[in-house]
Amino acid sequence: MKIAILGTRGVPNYYGGFEQFAEFFSVYLVQKGHEVYCYNSHDHPFQEKTFHGVTIIHKYDPEYKLGTFGQFFYDYNCIMDSRKRDFDIILQLGYTSNSIWHFLLPKKSIIITNMDGLEWKRTKYSKPVQQFLKFAERLAANSSDFLVSDSLGIQKFLQEKYKKASTYIAYGAYPFSDADENVLKEYKVEKGNYNMIMARFEPENNLDMVLEGVAMNEDKTPILVVGKHQTKYGDYLKNKFKEHSNIRFMGGIYNLAHLNNLRYFSNLYFHGHSVGGTNPSLLEAMASRAFVIAHNNDFNKGILKENSYYFSNSAEVKNILQTIKKIDNLRLVQNNFDAIVNEFNWEKINGEYLQLFEECYSKSDKRKQK
Repeated sequence: MKIAILGTRGVPNYYGGFEQFAEFFSVYLVQKGHEVYCYNSHDHPFQEKTFHGVTIIHKYDPEYKLGTFGQFFYDYNCIMDSRKRDFDIILQLGYTSNSIWHFLLPKKSIIITNMDGLEWKRTKYSKPVQQFLKFAERLAANSSDFLVSDSLGIQKFLQEKYKKASTYIAYGAYPFSDADENVLKEYKVEKGNYNMIMARFEPENNLDMVLEGVAMNEDKTPILVVGKHQTKYGDYLKNKFKEHSNIRFMGGIYNLAHLNNLRYFSNLYFHGHSVGGTNPSLLEAMASRAFVIAHNNDFNKGILKENSYYFSNSAEVKNILQTIKKIDNLRLVQNNFDAIVNEFNWEKINGEYLQLFEECYSKSDKRKQK
């Protein structure tokens, strides 16, 4: 099959979960003998024309000039290019800035859309933007040939809201087994003597809640805050907690081996995400044998089940910091690692996507039109 992946900033991953998935899945498809194309922003750090056999198509992305609004133009450029290439399948990752162009998608390509999370619930968006995102979500749900949900909660929502069936396929992670304590020297931390939180700097990821709990605690164990913090919200948090030297804003760390080791050797790994489906960084933490302390919501509980401690406010974070240690909860850590091996491993996830593609291709009327 000739397959395109749209909706990300590109591969290899320099940004987030969809990019990480696109990187792994596109290479997997090539290894299985398919012809694969991935769209990249024109200013993506990777400027080669191929990546492990995946053809890279760079398209102009004015986000650097226009902010988030520039993504609408980038998606438009990608979709217009896709009309010339006779793809069998186009996989769209997300819908926020591409669904308004759905009428421009090539008519003979099978459109499969991963519906992401409930983006309109994010409080960083104004009321008008939230209303637009609801509109965009409806467009994607109704215009795609097939839908993918990355959590059972999203699958249920799509069925109830739009009466649309979707295929549940979670994200994946590779089990980590190559621990190297020497990595910690670069980050000036010691094995078991630091905590972590890793997230985009957005209110729904509850960085503020976690760091409030850290600030309330008399113990000054370092906490590494991993994520791109050169944002308005990042500036707010850095200013708010500037007197707390144990709160270390590390910026984005894209070396996966370093991230895995930092998670592996940490004491408590806080996961504050509260909106969306299966979060990639949560699975990677589980795969790295981190001891996950998660925000109390159905999305996180659907993955971690009883193998985590949960928090709903800063006081609970403070209490966990004072009373809970990884060394006393290694059974929970192992249970989460086993879940990655048995349920959320990339080979299984990639295989489920490919199976879906093959089924969609075999039964789609569009294939007969070619």
